Amino acid sequence: MTHCFVKIGQSRMTRLRISAISYLNTAPLMWDFEHGGIGREFEISYTIPSQCAAALREGSADIGIIPAAAYATISGLSILPGVAIASRRAVRSILLVSKVPLEKIRSVALDNSSLTSVALLKVLFAKWWPGKRAFSDMPPDLERMLAGHDAALLIGDPALKVDRSRYVAYDLAEEWIRFTGKPFVFAFWAVRQAALKEAPLSLDLTTVFQESRDHGLEPRSLDQIARQWGPRTGLSEAGVKDYLTENIHYYLDADCLDGLNLFYSYARECGVLPDCPALQFLEIAKPIAS
Repeated sequence: MTHCFVKIGQSRMTRLRISAISYLNTAPLMWDFEHGGIGREFEISYTIPSQCAAALREGSADIGIIPAAAYATISGLSILPGVAIASRRAVRSILLVSKVPLEKIRSVALDNSSLTSVALLKVLFAKWWPGKRAFSDMPPDLERMLAGHDAALLIGDPALKVDRSRYVAYDLAEEWIRFTGKPFVFAFWAVRQAALKEAPLSLDLTTVFQESRDHGLEPRSLDQIARQWGPRTGLSEAGVKDYLTENIHYYLDADCLDGLNLFYSYARECGVLPDCPALQFLEIAKPIAS
């Protein structure tokens, strides 16, 4: 898969609309937008991953932390380089929770907040966990999901709250890495190319989003995030910081791009996603020296 770069060529100034995900793993990425002056340059809303993708598709948002699977189905997007929600090991927040052993699963309730994790689960079933399964979309309520199904896919904060002593649980990132040896990319920032025409010339989006991530991962920032999010997720402050620093990888680096392209290839092969367009990255036009 080839990579392309798109330059910004703006015509008039307006505030770009950001659609972000209301999960703990997004908190470091949003640090500068919530704690710095840069937040005033954007209109920001929070939602679930699937709705974040829908907002970009419909044009009600200009920038979104979109599920990786959505890039294969939404045209006219450019990826902001270097930033991702990925994992190089067990991710803890993407779980297949089951009442029965894997080989006995016949019905699965799918968290309707998810796009990429659903696609990943279907790839795992198609390539490495053979057998016939029926899938149903449901809100992320584990008890209700398991009331009528053998297993349930949960993502994000609801997955972090699962009592794994009560169920068989499979960490999808861990399973992907075990089979492929590659990291898994769940989401990344993307911008609608049409919106770039109305962005301020002085706004270096790549730097803005990379610096927000970097500032969010500083020790003092992580301490504050842990205090805020511990009660929301049921994790200790140490548990929050471990999750953000050990389980989540926030860099769209070369290894992650390899894993991302492999996922797109397998998803197409398995009939889970359509053929994905070439990854197109944003490139900020350099000012002409006088």
